[in-house]
Amino acid sequence: MLAWIGFLVPLLWVASPAFSFADYPLRPTPLVAGIVCLSAGLWLFYRAHADLGSFWSITLEVRENHRLISQGVYRRVRHPMYSALFLYSVGQALALPNWVAGPSYLVAFGILFVCRIRAEEQMMVDTFGDEYVTYKAKTKRIFPGVW
Repeated sequence: MLAWIGFLVPLLWVASPAFSFADYPLRPTPLVAGIVCLSAGLWLFYRAHADLGSFWSITLEVRENHRLISQGVYRRVRHPMYSALFLYSVGQALALPNWVAGPSYLVAFGILFVCRIRAEEQMMVDTFGDEYVTYKAKTKRIFPGVW
């Protein structure tokens, strides 16, 4: 639901004058930076899906014969889909010249992240035990080498 809100607000901005009060002039530097972030986010999201294969799920669940994925982009970061969504949301905030529509996905993603990350990490520890604890010790949560 939150992800849809983050996507629908910019569509509403494009299709109607609802948020025109929050428009500001588009500058080339943030636009280019936004496009780079959007592109990187989409690529990382695709790569994370490809690396997970059939283990991907929109909900927090463990599938039958589930195994811990720690190769590909998961070698560097535990939650590359969240990294991808963060990059995408920053790109949207930079590329859309509107104080409401631009950061809408960043706000939605922030709420989603705060609500899900602890439960997801706990589910992984409960499912994979020491294997996940060891993996956690070797990788960062969202940003390689940082956090």
